[in-house]
Parts: sequence; structure tokens; C-alpha cells
Amino acid sequence: MARRRDERIDHAVLAAVTELVAEVGYPALTMEAIAQRAGTTKPAIRRRWKSQKHLVVEAMARDRAGVVDMDTGCTHCDIVGHLEALRVAMDDPVLGHVLPALVADLADDPELRDTFLTAVWAPRREACEVSLRKGVARGDLRAGLDADLVLDLFAAPIVFRSLFGHSKLGPKFPEDVARAVLRGVGTGDGHRCAERG
Repeated sequence: MARRRDERIDHAVLAAVTELVAEVGYPALTMEAIAQRAGTTKPAIRRRWKSQKHLVVEAMARDRAGVVDMDTGCTHCDIVGHLEALRVAMDDPVLGHVLPALVADLADDPELRDTFLTAVWAPRREACEVSLRKGVARGDLRAGLDADLVLDLFAAPIVFRSLFGHSKLGPKFPEDVARAVLRGVGTGDGHRCAERG
């Protein structure tokens, strides 16, 4: 009978990855340091994860940085909430500081790219898509909108500024992005906050 996998080691290793990425960064991360911090061995880690890159992606998925459920009754407010969570996440060492270096690894490894998109990126998009559907139901957004395109329009400016640092990603930026995109896909400005008071 096969020996059961010790979940305590899994948790310790994933926690070690999160801590070390914050401390030393993605490029300087090593299996030796992960094993030492987690109190285990490199062979034990390699039995569980295909590669160090896969381990980092699983740690990112576990941490769910930037994934929020929003339901304020105001489409504009919900979108700003999602974008603010993404902005904060892109400033977090476990997502934003890893992503630039990880992008190159994803380009060279289609299987890892699919894992990243499914485990790390999809939950953020799915949470925001729920808000889009509610906005359509409320009449704030046009019926039949291309959700994938709209989600890209919302997220791209924040990710782009985070990756390239060509312009500031200040706390007002999510509001600016939400207002600009909602003018294009909305039936008004999607801002019903006053009605909730």
C-alpha cells in the first residue's frame, strides 16, 4: 500500500516559498533554501512538485493575492474594488515581484503557463466576471458584452504599469481605469452608490 502524503510538509514548503520570495525574490530562490526553511529535504520536495517553478506557481495559487468577492450593489464600486485588490497584489512580493521573471518561464513552458492561468489568474477573472454579470443584470452594462475583452481592458493597465514601471500605479488609478472602461461598455457610468444610501 502506498504511503500517504504528509500534508504538513506540503504546507510548510508552500509557506517557505512565500516567505523566501518576499525576502530574497524569485530569481534568488533555491531548493536548498526552501527545504531548510520548511524543515524537510530537497528529495521530499522534488517528489511532490515537478520543478521549483511549479512550486512557486502553487504557492501563488494558495495565497490568492488580489482575489476578492465584491457585491456593493454598485457596478462601478465593485469594479474599483477588484482593481484595487489587483493593484495591491501587484505590489505584493508573492505576485507582483514574481510575475516579471515568471513570465519568461511561462513562455518557455506551455504546461506551466496553463497551470498558472488556471490556478493563479483565473480566480481573479472569475471573481470580476461575477461583478460584470451583476452589472448587466442591473442594467448598468450592455447585454452581450465580451467578458474576456472587458476583463482584459480592466486588468491590463494595472499589470502593464506594474511590469514596466513607466508610470505610477497610485491608489487613484483603479478608479480612473474603471471610469474609462465603464464609459465604453456601460449604459451610464455604472455608479449607483447614491441609490444605496
